[in-house]
Amino acid sequence: MVAPGLEVGANAVNALSILLAARNSVHTWVTGIIGCVLFGVLFFLSRLYADTVLQVFFIATSAVGWRQWRGGGGGRALPVTRVSSASLFLILLASVGVASVYGYVLWRFTDAFAPFLDSVILVLSVAAQLLLMQRKYESWWCWLLADTLAVTLFGIRGLWITAALYSLFWINAALALLRWRRLVAAGSPA
Repeated sequence: MVAPGLEVGANAVNALSILLAARNSVHTWVTGIIGCVLFGVLFFLSRLYADTVLQVFFIATSAVGWRQWRGGGGGRALPVTRVSSASLFLILLASVGVASVYGYVLWRFTDAFAPFLDSVILVLSVAAQLLLMQRKYESWWCWLLADTLAVTLFGIRGLWITAALYSLFWINAALALLRWRRLVAAGSPA
């Protein structure tokens, strides 16, 4: 059994980070780092190893995302833009392959709970994070799918607070998708 305080704290900090991302705020990255450290511990204790690895990835990419959103040293912040159809197809193809291989590795060599579902969530979240770092509109479609699957997994695992938060993340991602669509149409910044 995982300490409820850890789950509540991890969820509170990550909720703030996700809300800041939807608002297109650079502060999403600092709060994201703190929240990911807490989630990493929570998921490790819950034997959700793919989600634990995902938190390490999020910590590293949050540092990069923070720099990129601030202008990457070049002075001009990234605008919200779209991904080309060809790039999106390659992302989806790579995601299927990586999720299959990683799921198999977890299934074969660990005591992971739901290794294939956990791996799909990991891969979709990685794709979403990489797209978010570049302020790509399609990142929110990836988040919607990842959050849908995560709610299911966390509910099955009995992480009810986390499942509830990911339900809110899903709503936030849907609202962010609409907001970022307007930003793309307007030519970004705000």
